[in-house]
Amino acid sequence: MDNQEGLRAWIVAASATLWLAAIGVGFGMLWTYQNSSGAAGVPPSQWPAVSRVEMGARRATLVMAAHPHCPCTRASIGELALLMARCQGRVSAYVLFLKPRGFAEGWEKTDLWESAARIPGVTPVSDEDGIEARRFNATTSGATMLYGVDGRLLFSGGITPLRGHPGDNDGRSAVLALVTGDMAAPAAAPVFGCPLPGETVASETEKLCSK
Repeated sequence: MDNQEGLRAWIVAASATLWLAAIGVGFGMLWTYQNSSGAAGVPPSQWPAVSRVEMGARRATLVMAAHPHCPCTRASIGELALLMARCQGRVSAYVLFLKPRGFAEGWEKTDLWESAARIPGVTPVSDEDGIEARRFNATTSGATMLYGVDGRLLFSGGITPLRGHPGDNDGRSAVLALVTGDMAAPAAAPVFGCPLPGETVASETEKLCSK
């Protein structure tokens, strides 16, 4: 009887150890995922002349590329709202929402589109087949570029501290400093978000944003 009780106690202890280990591994994987930045595209150093997005003539222009079904991008839109409120009308902003060719009408107009549209100074744009995002070499949802009135690239990167998490971060701070004149040199920051499709948008986009 004592041996059976001892065996049961050993099984319970071993099970608890394995359970705790599994939880630890799970949290470790989640932490790694949240801290994993996306591929950093290299935006053109000058505003792309072929872009259909209109660059501001009297103020800086910000462009964000976004996958409308990426849960990570919700944090980027939230940070954009804070940034625009602090810039006080000194920047025009566009959010390029991916719209794969052949997908249903309005596929790109999710709650993220609505959130962006409610931000003063921000214009959501339907980006057919990701053409505009590729013109800015944006490869990750949430990738943000800031261009000066002379068309020169001032900032490229992300404006969130982690994947899918809002909060103070170097990217948002850099954009604000550049817009307000407190920083003159170009700046960059890692982008945290889901990958944007390449040339084969329709076939790739279904594999994305499985968070």
